[in-house]
Amino acid sequence: MLTTAGLLFWGLLVGLDLISVPQVMISRPLVAGVGAGLLTGDPVAGFAVGVILELFALDVLPVGAVRYPEYGPATVVAVAAAAHTPIAGGVGVGVALGLGIAYLGEWSIVATRRLTSHHVQRAEAELDAGSRGALSRVHLGGIARDAVRALSVTSLGLLLAWGVRTWTPVAGRTAILLTAAMTGVALATATMGALRLRERRRAISWFATGLGISLVWVALR
Repeated sequence: MLTTAGLLFWGLLVGLDLISVPQVMISRPLVAGVGAGLLTGDPVAGFAVGVILELFALDVLPVGAVRYPEYGPATVVAVAAAAHTPIAGGVGVGVALGLGIAYLGEWSIVATRRLTSHHVQRAEAELDAGSRGALSRVHLGGIARDAVRALSVTSLGLLLAWGVRTWTPVAGRTAILLTAAMTGVALATATMGALRLRERRRAISWFATGLGISLVWVALR
């Protein structure tokens, strides 16, 4: 229970860090993963999951109103799913689940933005009149909604992680193949992001090469 509470609180913090407060980069997958690994007592799994999801996140530039997966709480969930399992297999399962939660987080961010925009429009007259109370109410309300959103995403993710570990365990060669595939795709995604502005065909080639090498490596083991 203490570990679960710690993971929920950590997921809340990294979820808030992306947009609201304190914006000190703890929402980066590498930092979020190591933190979750320490909480679960498996820092190696936390680091491994964090590195792979960080490669995915390198292709994201979270500015303005752009839509993007939310990797902070997703990394916490991924580490919870991978902790205390064989590293060669558990990491792939965790990362796969984390990617799904990251895209759920993307949807939740958009929904929260729309809700906050609605509250800003309702307070438009007071804001135009220079009401400090209205400004504080809108600002704190936005932070509170973001906190509820981050906690909800983390809670659902941890529940799914528990379900995966309990009811649908992936083990053996399948788990190793999944880990290799996730690692290859992560490397290819980071490379595509670096080459995006240069040549699209080359980026696609790197993606296919990374995935192909990972699959061949597993087949030869």
